[in-house]
Amino acid sequence: MNLKKLLIVLFLIVSVYARAQRVDTIIITNAYTSYYSYSLHEPLYVVYKLYKGGGDCDRKAFHFKTNGLPYSAKPIDYKGSGFDEGHLADAKDFAYDCEKEEVTFRFFNCVPQTPRLNRGIWKHFETEIRKESETDSLLIICGSIFGNKTMGPDAIAIPDWCWKIAISLTTKHVVNCFICPNDNSDSFEQLKLPDLKRRIGYNLTY
Repeated sequence: MNLKKLLIVLFLIVSVYARAQRVDTIIITNAYTSYYSYSLHEPLYVVYKLYKGGGDCDRKAFHFKTNGLPYSAKPIDYKGSGFDEGHLADAKDFAYDCEKEEVTFRFFNCVPQTPRLNRGIWKHFETEIRKESETDSLLIICGSIFGNKTMGPDAIAIPDWCWKIAISLTTKHVVNCFICPNDNSDSFEQLKLPDLKRRIGYNLTY
C-alpha cells in the first residue's frame, strides 16, 4: 500500500472513531436526563418519567438553547437545512409545568428530524404514550441511531433512525417499543425490546 492510500485509510479510521456513537457526558435536568455525544453534537438518547403528561403551558416563546454545552448544535446548523429540531423528551409531556417544558428546548434534547417524521408518526406516538400516562406511570427512553450524514457549519449528525421505548413503572412491562426511519415515509416498526437494543448498537442506562 502506497503512502497516499495509507493516509486515506488512516483518515477514514480516525473519522469513524471521532464520530463513534458513545456517551461523553450526562446532563441531568429537572425534567429528563440526556446522554450526550460530543462527536455527534447530539444526544444519543434521553430518559425521563412520565405520569399524567400534558397541560396548558404556552410554548410560543420557547426556543432551543445550548446552555453553554461544548460541541453543541446551534440554530445556524438547522437554518435552511429542511430538518426540524425534533424533541426527544416531548415538550407537551411537561406542559403541566412551564419551567419543565421550557427545559425541553435544549439542543441536548433534540435531533434533526424530517418534518414528515417529526409532525407525523413520531407525534402520533408521543400523543398515544401521553394518553397511556394518564393511568400509569411510565419510564420513557428515546434516542437515535446515526450513520454518516451531517449538516450545518458544525457538521452535526443526522440520525438514520429514531426510536422510543415506554415501560410501565407499575408492571415493569414494555408498553411500547418502536423505531422509525428518519425520512419521508412516515413509517415505523414495532419490535421487542431485546431486538431494538441489538439494533441500537450502544448500551442504554436507565
